Amino acid sequence: MQHGRRRVAITGIGLVTPLGVGVEDNWAKLVTGSSGIGPITQFDSTDFPAKIAGEARDFDPLRWLEKRELRQMDRFIQFAIAGAAMAFEQSGLTGEGEADRPPPERMGVYVGAGLGGVVTIEQSILALAEKGPRRGISPYFVPAIIVNLAAGQISIRHNLKGPSLSHVSACATGAHSIGEAARAIQRGEVDVMIAGGTEATVSPIGVGGFCAARALSTRNDEPTRASRPFTKSRDGFVLSEGCGVLLLEEWGRATARGARILGELVGYALNSDAHHITAPSPDGAGARRCMEMALADAGLAPEQIGYVNAHGTSTIADAIETRAIRGAFGEHADKLPVSSTKSMHGHLLGAAGGLEAAICALALQRGVLPPTINHEDPDPECDLDYVPNTAREVRVEYALSNSFGFGGTNACLVLRSAE
Repeated sequence: MQHGRRRVAITGIGLVTPLGVGVEDNWAKLVTGSSGIGPITQFDSTDFPAKIAGEARDFDPLRWLEKRELRQMDRFIQFAIAGAAMAFEQSGLTGEGEADRPPPERMGVYVGAGLGGVVTIEQSILALAEKGPRRGISPYFVPAIIVNLAAGQISIRHNLKGPSLSHVSACATGAHSIGEAARAIQRGEVDVMIAGGTEATVSPIGVGGFCAARALSTRNDEPTRASRPFTKSRDGFVLSEGCGVLLLEEWGRATARGARILGELVGYALNSDAHHITAPSPDGAGARRCMEMALADAGLAPEQIGYVNAHGTSTIADAIETRAIRGAFGEHADKLPVSSTKSMHGHLLGAAGGLEAAICALALQRGVLPPTINHEDPDPECDLDYVPNTAREVRVEYALSNSFGFGGTNACLVLRSAE
C-alpha cells in the first residue's frame, strides 16, 4: 500500500445471486460446492440454443420495496437497492444522524451495470408495438432503465450526498466500481462508499444476444454441470443475474466506532488489452499487466498472494487467463490456489466483480477457499491448482480478484484479511 494514503475497510456486504440472498445463504452454497444454475423460468426458452441460466429465484423485492415502486424500476435496480440495504445493515451505519455516521456529503455510491434495464426495454418495445405510444410506454420508462439509477436510487434512499456514479465496463463493472470507490476514500474525498455491480439480463433479448454470439453453454440437460471453467469440455458461460455490493469505509473511522471489519482493500489496477471487441489478447498480456499493476499498487510481491478468484468464465478465455496468471506470478503460480466461483453461480456480467470481491473477503475472513466445481476433465492448457470440486480450509492473508470485460477492459482487486 502506498505510504500516506488512507486505508479502506470493508464493513458491509450485500448479495443477491442464483445461490441465494445475503451473505450466509451464499456462503453456505459456496463452501459445499453447490450450483445455482437451472432451467430458465422467466420466459419460454424453447426456441433458444441455451435454455439454462442462473436466476435469483430466492429474491423477493417486497422485502425492500413497496409494491407500487416495482413498476418504477427494472429488476437490476431492485437488486441494487436490496444489496445496498444489506450492506448498510451489516455495517451498522443504518441510522440517520447517528454520532458515528459521517455527514451525507462524505458518503457516496458507485454501483454500475453492464447492460442496464434490458427486460424493461424489451417489454416496452413490445407494448409500444401493440398499444402505441400513448398507452404502451410508461412515464417511468427512462428512470427504470438507465444504468445510473441503480446508484441514484441508493443515494436517495440512504441520503448519500457525496459522489454518485455508475461505471459501465461490461464484466469488469463491479470491480471497477469498487476500485474507484476505494481510491476516493484513499484520497480523502469521502469516508464511506457503497460500491459494486448489478445485472438482470435473463430475458429473450439478453439470452438471445449471447446465443447469437455463441458465447453460452448449451449443456441444457445438465444445468448444474454446465459451468465448468478450465476443463476440456467447457462450451461457454452460463448467464446469471444478481448483485454484489460492498460498503467501504475509511479504516480509522471504522475501527473508532467498533465496526466489525470484514477485510481490507489494499490494491487496484485497471487497463485495456486494445485488441478485440469481445476476445482477450491471446497472449494474456493485458490481464497479466493488470495483475502486476494491482500487486504494485498494494506493495506486494507475487508470492504474498494466497488465493486468486479467477474471471474463469468457462470459455476459451480460461486458457488465456491461465497464461496471464503464470506470467504475473512466475514460479509462485504452481503453488497458488486459483478458483472460479462462476462454476457455481454463473456469470453475473456487470455484477460479477462485486460478487467475486465479496467472495474473496469472505474466503479470507473465514479461512476457506471456495472450489471450482465440475472440474472433471482438466484442459492441458489450464494447468494451475483450481481448488477442484471441494472447498479447501486454509488461512491466507491476501487474495486477488480478476475481472475482464468485452472491449478488452481489465480490473484487478487485491484484498487483505482483517484478522
